[in-house]
Amino acid sequence: MTVDSPSRNGFDADVLIVGAGPTGLALAVALASRGIRAGVIDRQAEGANTSRAAVVHARTLEVLEPLGVSQTLVGLGIPAQRFTIRDRDRVLVPIGFSQLPTRYPYTLMVSQAVTEDVLLQRLAALGGHVLRPRALAALAQDPGGVTATLDDGSRLRARYLVGADGMHSSVRELCGIPFSGGSYGESFVLADVHLDAGAPADEVILYFSPAGMVVVAPLPGGVHRIVATVDDAPEQPSAACVQALLDARGPQRERAVVREVLWGSRFRVHHRVADSYRAGRVLLAGDAAHVHSPAGGQGMNAGILDAMSLADALARALKGDESALDAYGSRRRPVAQQVVAFADRLTRLATVRPGLRGLRNLLLSCLSRLPAFRQRLAWRLSGLVYR
Repeated sequence: MTVDSPSRNGFDADVLIVGAGPTGLALAVALASRGIRAGVIDRQAEGANTSRAAVVHARTLEVLEPLGVSQTLVGLGIPAQRFTIRDRDRVLVPIGFSQLPTRYPYTLMVSQAVTEDVLLQRLAALGGHVLRPRALAALAQDPGGVTATLDDGSRLRARYLVGADGMHSSVRELCGIPFSGGSYGESFVLADVHLDAGAPADEVILYFSPAGMVVVAPLPGGVHRIVATVDDAPEQPSAACVQALLDARGPQRERAVVREVLWGSRFRVHHRVADSYRAGRVLLAGDAAHVHSPAGGQGMNAGILDAMSLADALARALKGDESALDAYGSRRRPVAQQVVAFADRLTRLATVRPGLRGLRNLLLSCLSRLPAFRQRLAWRLSGLVYR
């Protein structure tokens, strides 16, 4: 894609994608693999992303398989075959993935930065690239296409434009699409740490606590990802801060000792879904269309599934079937609502009032004895329920 030299009937690209996170990159690769010209712009300089997501679920690996990236990701990650919900040392709900009917019977633990790099390399192999740092300043639609004006004054012309530019999507705002929902009162701490003990290397654990939830998940290289709700999180969590969270909410029998914080940040979580996924020739996907609590690790996965569904819809639209674009929204928006509701239930269960803690634990312990309940959770977490 060139900025100043439109080609093929005056279009710089068939589809212009705003945002080069996992959703935008997966969409670009899916389109490029079909011979569809996909231009990508991103406001961040190369390598400036922050690695919030760390989970690639089974269904996501399945849909990425035709793009030739799934095995690469598997080779770079940790296959975790078990997810547990605990109250300190007490296991409330054990969930196993090994019996799922898929080639990927596990949760793959790998950082978002690695996932993006694998997709970016695949895009480059297909002849694509990302124009950066460039931000979308304005867009205008006409019956034939979309004209995007960038922050440097240049213009790009495409048949369709996709906003995959995150929760604060400029595409969604420029199109005036409402983003209905709300936000949690708490902020979240996220940190990648080295632990001396207290956490398994092949299991994801969601700890419930009266003080709030904390997730402890393994990453390659002996690293653990920590995510926790905090009333007023520090901008850059220290080792002492993370240690205090684990001491108050994590394991007691064997203390998880923080040796080093490699990277950390804070963020606030919203639970919102765009009122529409389409405005004429403009479409939304990923966090631009839906955001929610990180409980269950669904965010990046839902965005990639959006991307693969949207690639099919755009391929049909470029051949003249514009109804496929409405069908994309009709199909994916209810899924987003399910994902938001599921993550919200996990978050609210994790943070019930102390007086209800015993009742919650009893209820979950009883339910977890039912194989159907554990299987239903495994299918939901893995994304196979959305096949």
